[in-house]
This record gives sequence, C-alpha cells and structure tokens, in this order.
Amino acid sequence: MINTSNGTMNNSSSATTQSPPLKTYFKTPEGRYKLHYEKTHPSGLLHYAHGKTVTQVTLAHLKDKPTPSTPTSQSSSFSASSGVRSAAAKLLGGGNGSRALSFVGGNGSSKSVGVNSRIGSLGASSTSNSMVISNFDGKGTYLIFNVGDAIFISDLNSQDKDPVKSIHFSNSNPVCHAFDQDAKDGHDLVIGLNSGDVYSVSLRQQLQDVGKKLVGAHHYNKDGSVNNSRCACIAWVPGGDGAFVVAHADGNMYIYEKSKEGAGDSSFPVIKDQTQFSVAHARYSKSNPIARWHICQGSINSMSFSPDGVYLATVGRDGYLRVFDYSKEQLICGGKSYYGALLCCAWSMDGKYILAGGEDDLVQVWSMEDRKVVAWGEGHNSWVSGVAFDSYWSAPNSNDNGESVMYRFGSVGQDTQLLLWDLEMDEIVVPLRRCPPGGSPTYSTGSQSAHWDNVVPLGTLQPAPSMRDVPKLSPLVAHRVHTEPLSGVIFTQESILTACREGHIKIWMRPGVAESPSSNSETLLSNSLKEKPSLSSKVGNSTHKQ
Repeated sequence: MINTSNGTMNNSSSATTQSPPLKTYFKTPEGRYKLHYEKTHPSGLLHYAHGKTVTQVTLAHLKDKPTPSTPTSQSSSFSASSGVRSAAAKLLGGGNGSRALSFVGGNGSSKSVGVNSRIGSLGASSTSNSMVISNFDGKGTYLIFNVGDAIFISDLNSQDKDPVKSIHFSNSNPVCHAFDQDAKDGHDLVIGLNSGDVYSVSLRQQLQDVGKKLVGAHHYNKDGSVNNSRCACIAWVPGGDGAFVVAHADGNMYIYEKSKEGAGDSSFPVIKDQTQFSVAHARYSKSNPIARWHICQGSINSMSFSPDGVYLATVGRDGYLRVFDYSKEQLICGGKSYYGALLCCAWSMDGKYILAGGEDDLVQVWSMEDRKVVAWGEGHNSWVSGVAFDSYWSAPNSNDNGESVMYRFGSVGQDTQLLLWDLEMDEIVVPLRRCPPGGSPTYSTGSQSAHWDNVVPLGTLQPAPSMRDVPKLSPLVAHRVHTEPLSGVIFTQESILTACREGHIKIWMRPGVAESPSSNSETLLSNSLKEKPSLSSKVGNSTHKQ
C-alpha cells in the first residue's frame, strides 16, 4: 500500500524498499503536475484463487437518470478506448466505449445528498454492505478497475482511497471492461473474464445494490460455449446501438448485440488458414455473437476504435498493428513492431495517428495518411503497457487555421515510469527513396525495412522498418510515478491518471488546477464533453503474462 504525505511517498509493502522515495510532483514546460490523491482497494478483500491479473481502469460518467431527451452530442462521435475509450484505455486511455471524460469534483455536489452520504461512508459500504442506496440516480464520474477476482468502483471526485463498491466473481477473474456513456437502455458496462465469459450490466444498478455480486446481468459466451480462451480486451462499437466487440487470447474477435442474450446456435465454421484475416457471420438471426473476426495467431492484446468509429486498430502477440475498416470488414493496413509483441494502442483525436507500444520498449507513431511508422519514441527501459494522446493539451503554436501542429501524448511502462512526449509533425522528416520521373514506385530490397515508397497497397502488412529510416523522439518528461509496473494512463481535462498492475491509481492534477475551486465541476464536465467528444477513457488495454 502506498502512503502519501505532502512530501514524498513511502512504500510499505513493496519489495523495492531500497528505491528512492517517489516524488509527489513532476515538472513540464507548462508547470508542475502535482499528486492530488490516490485510489486503491481494501487489501483484505483480494482473492487470487484464479491467478493474478493486470489491473485495467475504465472511466465512467453517469449522467442524469435516463429521461426522453436529445443527447448533447452525436453518439457516433464517442471514442472507444483504448479502443478509444472503450476500446479500453486500461486506465485511460484508451479506451472504452465512453465519451471524453474530465476529472471533476464532487459527484452529485450539493444537489445529491444521497450520493454524498454514500461517499462519506465508503468504508462501510465497501466492507459491510450496510447501506442501501435505493434512490440513487445522481450524476457522477467513476473509476472501474479490476484486481484479483473483483471489480471495484471508486468515486473519482472523492478523495477517499477505498472504493464505493466491490463486485466479486466466484468462478473466474475479470480482466477487461468498457463503459458506454451513450447507452440507450440500462446496460452500459461490459466485463470480460479470464474464462472467456462476458457480462453486460447497468452501472447505476450495481451502485444501487448492496450486495457483492452482479445484478441484472446478461451473460454471453457462458462457460466458453463460443470461445473458451481468455478475454483480452473489450469495447463498445461507436454508434453501434448496443453492439460490442470482445477480443480473445486465441486471436479471434466476436461481435455481440446486447439486445440479445447469448442464445441460439452460435457456432462458426472452422478457420481454414490461421495466418489470414477472415470474417464469418452467424447462420441464424437470433444467434449471439453475430460475427467472428479471425485477426491473428496469438492474443489480441488491445484494440481501439478511431474517434469517428470508422476504423478499428488492433495490436497483438504477433507484433502487428492492424487497422480495419469496421463496417466494410476490411483490413486496410498495418505494420510490425521492431521486436516482440505489441501491448497497447490509441488514436489521436483527429484520427490521423495511432500510438502503439509493446515489448520493444518503443512507442510507435503510425500515420494513417502515409500508412507507415513516422516516428519512434525512445525512453522506456521496459515494456510499454499503456499509451494515450492528451486531447486537452493545447499546443503553444498553431497555424492560421487554428489546427494544432503539435501533439502531446503519454506512455507508461513496466519500468514504473510515465513519459510525456511532444510530436510536431512538421519537424518529422522520413527518409524516402523517391520514384524516378515517369517510373513506377521502387521497392527497396535486401533489408528488413523493405517497403513501398508511395501509398502502400490496401491490406498490406509491412515488416518493421530499419532503425535508421525512422525519426526518433525523446521524451519531454520521464517520471517514476509508482513502485509497481504500470498498466495504463488516462488524460482528463484537469488531471492525468496513472494505474499500476496491482490496482493502485494516482490522480495528478494539471498545473494551476489543484488550487482552483471545483464548484463549477459540472460546467467543466459538460464543456469537456462537447469539446472533446472522443477521449479514450480506458486505461491499459494491454495484457501481460505473469
């Protein structure tokens, strides 16, 4: 457990007691980011009967109790994290099916006495279940994270460390989850288990219930009836009217409709070629899942929908980033890591760039326009486990059209570090072998970096380029934020959230925010939702073998 004081933090339970104390701030050109508070779980409640898992974090914003009204923004614009947001940023970033979320203070503020009284009794409600919140219908922003055999739900705007709710699973461990802020009915949270089972539930209903089990859940892939391999990542389909996708450790991804429970004949034909991308549809209209995508050999470690919902990016055990046109069910492009598996991915808000990180310790910047890697970030000393663009950061200079010429993004790794990077595309010059006048594009042979010099043919998966052919980025900031390996990072309007694999979450307030009052939190949140409709809210979509 990490204890925080105003100065430094001491780690009382980690084996790294000889490490220097962690600082409670880090510096950037725009000022200091300060550790505001932490979220964790009651250590006594953990059970590891089914093996340890990596903590993922999902941000979930509960709006007013559903009433017939016009949504403030188009549902097709939310990102799916880390699949952009649902595509689940394990903490952040990435993604889940929720929309841009900001850190705000005081869920329910002074209007929701019931919510505040519940927050004030966090300890009691998370251990003795003595409180009943039958009339809970307030707004709020919550952190959903998995540790061991449990899902924990914490109030992001309360400084209490302990969660307000714990949900325990008896047969398997939860390993991934995603929230859909634009769900048209009650079920807005999907959870994938180590056993392959999948559940959809209402987050509000879980918060109302005093028990420690899921209530009102729909159960899919029961007992591995469709696929008995581990769920690796899960995401809501942007604008998909209740559709969600579940990727498994065997390289298959399934598309479900939450309006159907997992019933009927849901068998699919045998995959003829494990090395090729293929799509199979269910034979009957009542079947759920409705389709299977065979994407790769080995686990699909992370996936993320583009902000407009058109494209789906996946990264896997085989080291390839793949980009699909989701509605057309077509592989568009992709490329290989320099070494080893890729573990995480995230889109830029304009859909022009994709970040990917993994076992080569590099952060890969992929250009959709050029269909290739345009930069590598070097700075991590171990595997990169979480990446995300900071959509709330404003570049110091922009062009006449108001378009940002610079991007800020973050990455976290098993080296316990948070790295912040600035990417200015005007300064990135990729060495190219130009086509001779009037000639056809030349294909560079004889090296691992062979690639087309012009636009790559549709559906081409490129080998890793040579190190000398790709510009290198150095981090703007490198800060050791936890004592344990990290699993995810999330950017909000007012903070950066980092999460470690053991289930500890830290909230770092942006420069100038920590001192400001939070009385206008609802205004800030509504503004952030309008301005940044596709922020990834999931952290750490990567999965690691222990």
